[in-house]
Amino acid sequence: MRTCGCYFSTSSHRRSKFYSSATEAVKDIPDGATILVGGFGLCGIPENLINSLLKTGVKELTAVSNNAGVDDFGLGLLLKTKQIKRMISSYVGENMEFERQYLSGELEVELTPQGTLAERIRAGGAGIPAFFTATGYGTLIQEGGAPIRYSSDGSVAIASHAREVREFRGRHFIMETAITGDYALAKAWKADRAGNVIFRKTARNFNQPMCKAARVTIVEVEEIVDVGTFTEEDIHIPSIYVHRIVKGDQYEKRIETASPTEKPKPGKESDLVRERIIRRAALEFEDGMYANLGIGIPMLASNYIKPDISVHLQSENGILGLGPYPAEHEVDADLINAGKETVTVRPGAAYFSSDESFAMIRGGHINLTMLGALQVSKFGDLANWMIPGGKHKILETCALPLTGKQCVDRIITEKAVFDVDKNKGLTLIEVWEGLTPDDIRKCTGTDFEVSPHLQPMQQI
Repeated sequence: MRTCGCYFSTSSHRRSKFYSSATEAVKDIPDGATILVGGFGLCGIPENLINSLLKTGVKELTAVSNNAGVDDFGLGLLLKTKQIKRMISSYVGENMEFERQYLSGELEVELTPQGTLAERIRAGGAGIPAFFTATGYGTLIQEGGAPIRYSSDGSVAIASHAREVREFRGRHFIMETAITGDYALAKAWKADRAGNVIFRKTARNFNQPMCKAARVTIVEVEEIVDVGTFTEEDIHIPSIYVHRIVKGDQYEKRIETASPTEKPKPGKESDLVRERIIRRAALEFEDGMYANLGIGIPMLASNYIKPDISVHLQSENGILGLGPYPAEHEVDADLINAGKETVTVRPGAAYFSSDESFAMIRGGHINLTMLGALQVSKFGDLANWMIPGGKHKILETCALPLTGKQCVDRIITEKAVFDVDKNKGLTLIEVWEGLTPDDIRKCTGTDFEVSPHLQPMQQI
């Protein structure tokens, strides 16, 4: 006797994927649903679908999104009407209403490292229930206790749980569980009438993995085209992942951060100090290097890359081959960097999704990562997610919760440059003109060795 076993998915299989309006596409999202919302900052957010949730009035939502929009746009609109109960996000610093609700105990927040968030979503779409990552080991992510919700009196009502730790190849890793949603709200550029989808430039970001990680994926697009308009190899999301498609009525495509139109000229003493760090940091670039730069000083250092070398800049929101800021006629809301500024790309550049971006970083394919830091310990621990009076510090141990454990190899300040040994600690290798090692000891919160080859602080 022959038998055949069948597995039936719970995903929607309505005959037509195409809906007449965004409101029609989201009207069955119930109270308490978990929604995955695409975008990076305001780039590539599903504007029309978010606005339609305002109309339906659905509430008690758990929203999974890299960011929380701004006060009057994107997910910030749903926060203002208190339709969101919990946010699972990476970076939420641009939304004052979000901050107010979180600190007053009105909103639950699960902060997750951006690469971990992308991989948790990717794993969810691939049917992988959990995975191990080194990111977060030795921090509150691993140890637990990070505030998810505060009580009205300021005490912690709900705290994050500790992660399981295992050792692989002599290195510690923590277990992270996959994220799936009841619904995914994504923004794409075009869909063909078969339901295949393509994105435009850096608007791909979190939209691509989220399309695969929900029971029902709803995609709003700028244009619906005939089958064959784009070729099979150009498709980013095959139709199997897409359950509903709607053409957006209109798009504001707000630009979150205006790009500088010209290189700033140092004026105040603080500007001169800042430029000193930038010009030293630029010496870290080497020919042929692939580098990921954080916002602020690291990104500005790229303006001083030597003209005779080639450096491939990677931006975590989905660019390899990052170029300079655009001229006014080149500004494109679908092309931003990790600081949400509009940018250009260099010839030979590539765009990709957020999970692909962090595969490059965590897979060891990036030669240099340069970040701004608030506190660094003598053994390379990093804390840069809170601001203690606005002062940068090098310490015996970080006083703030760690962002990363033993992840720093070199420290550049306005006065000195240190190399970091994960076992032995700091070695002073460069000092600013007119200063001595004793001067550096007075403003450093830990001991350090002095290199026998100590030299003046270099500038490009």
